Amino acid sequence: MAKIVTMGELMLRLSTPGNSRFVQSDSFYVNYGGGEANVAVSLQNYGNEAFFVSKIPANELGQAAINSLRRFGVNTGFVARGGSRLGIYYLETGSSLRPSKVIYDRAHSSISEAMPEDFDFDSIFRDADWFHWSGITPALSKNMSECVRLACIAAKKAGVTISCDLNYRHKLWSAKEAQEVMCPLMEYVDVCIGNEEDAEKCLGFRPEADIEHGKTDADGYKSIFQGMVKKFSFKYVVGTLRESFSASHNGWKALIYDGKEFCESRRYEINPIVDRVGGGDSFSAGIIHGLANGKPMDWALEFAVAASALKHTIPGDVNMVSLQEVESLMNGNGNGRVER
Repeated sequence: MAKIVTMGELMLRLSTPGNSRFVQSDSFYVNYGGGEANVAVSLQNYGNEAFFVSKIPANELGQAAINSLRRFGVNTGFVARGGSRLGIYYLETGSSLRPSKVIYDRAHSSISEAMPEDFDFDSIFRDADWFHWSGITPALSKNMSECVRLACIAAKKAGVTISCDLNYRHKLWSAKEAQEVMCPLMEYVDVCIGNEEDAEKCLGFRPEADIEHGKTDADGYKSIFQGMVKKFSFKYVVGTLRESFSASHNGWKALIYDGKEFCESRRYEINPIVDRVGGGDSFSAGIIHGLANGKPMDWALEFAVAASALKHTIPGDVNMVSLQEVESLMNGNGNGRVER
């Protein structure tokens, strides 16, 4: 199995019970998560050696966040300690016609104020096979943008494959700001992952598809995948194609392109959705697991889509499924019957 490094923010998640609204709730469920941290957990669950890099406050909340990763076996030895606070996000889970809502409270978090000297990137990438980051991390601050750039340089120097989940967040920056930062970073990226909004806001590529009305024909994405490979020399471009019929009912599939061939995955009908937060992270982890361990791109794509479909059935940020459970769904066992 592969040695994989991820770098990003680990946050405290406070979610309302069930599908209750913020104004109804007098308590919250506690979880910890964040894009790259969620990826690390999935990869560790599949038998890889996952390392998570971040900066966490040296207090009890910070320790609880680190413990949430250690329980799954994720290596946190490169996590810097310091800064004033752990970022928080509040989640109200929607249902049917009512969408989910997220409120962030992450200003001045430890990771957003981290400096390059907090990380020994040469040591971090020694003997590593893969480095994964998302567009959320450089959006946190100019300091973190520089940290990501230096991490990519060190990873390339060490011969490490680099993947990026574009992961555009309009509450963190504008499309103009995103493109100014993300486009130069793409020169280091081998595997680019995202959805239609990510490609448009971060890189300026818009698919020929009627996303607003749920029309996600893969043919509408092929031209932008080709354009992205031509402009940035990616080895792979991977896109998720979500049909959002309601907050509780989605269609789910994906597309991958290696510069020569396109491969479209099986489509899943996810109904009802329990928790879609972390669905994209579980998809990224599946792609990384497949490609980092030498699987064909069609296998990696089917594994990633199946893993993400399962994540939609699990509360919390992280995808608590095993390699065997994902492979079982890949092989057509999706009837949900009790296993005895």
